[in-house]
Amino acid sequence: MKILFFIIFLLMVQSCTTKKYIQKRQLPEGIKSATEEIYVVENNQKKLLHKKQMVFTRNGRIKYSKTVDSLGNLLQETKKKLWFEVELYPDREPYYCKTRWKPNHRERISCYTKKQYKENEAIYHYNTDGTIDKIVDNFTTFNTQYFYYTNKELSKIVIKNKKDTLIDEVLISCETKDVKGTCLKEIRISNKTNNKEEILFSPNYD
Repeated sequence: MKILFFIIFLLMVQSCTTKKYIQKRQLPEGIKSATEEIYVVENNQKKLLHKKQMVFTRNGRIKYSKTVDSLGNLLQETKKKLWFEVELYPDREPYYCKTRWKPNHRERISCYTKKQYKENEAIYHYNTDGTIDKIVDNFTTFNTQYFYYTNKELSKIVIKNKKDTLIDEVLISCETKDVKGTCLKEIRISNKTNNKEEILFSPNYD
């Protein structure tokens, strides 16, 4: 009976296990909170798309986040619960997202409305160090994003459709880091559209 209870408990824990955000983003331990600003760059002019404020748990997962547009209007809030994450929106009902751990360094992340309508689902594949290997959309676009690293830093994301046809290739470079190695200014350029994004990341440490 004790063995059966242990197996059931282990399965429950695995079903709710999620990869740390700091591992996915290659961030150091000890981040308490952070702000992320994403700009589109055209003709050397920057335009803010949205700003995201994040509060982290002690183990490197996002406890709470708030995303606003360039005018400060709320776009999304997220709140971490014990067994799931809630995504709150100003113009539609909340999504309830659950992560299920799967073998071979994979997670299935599914989001539903309160009425149990599935809104999206993706399979995340991870490398052994916790960084993302690829993301397979399993519900909406069915596209797959492939993540490439150079010298242990994210350098490229390749996007392909279900037929393995190339959709886009985004080149990524870090221009500024802090003393802990966190990238404070990241540039992303689309090979297809030549669109350029600048991501500013401002962390607060313990």
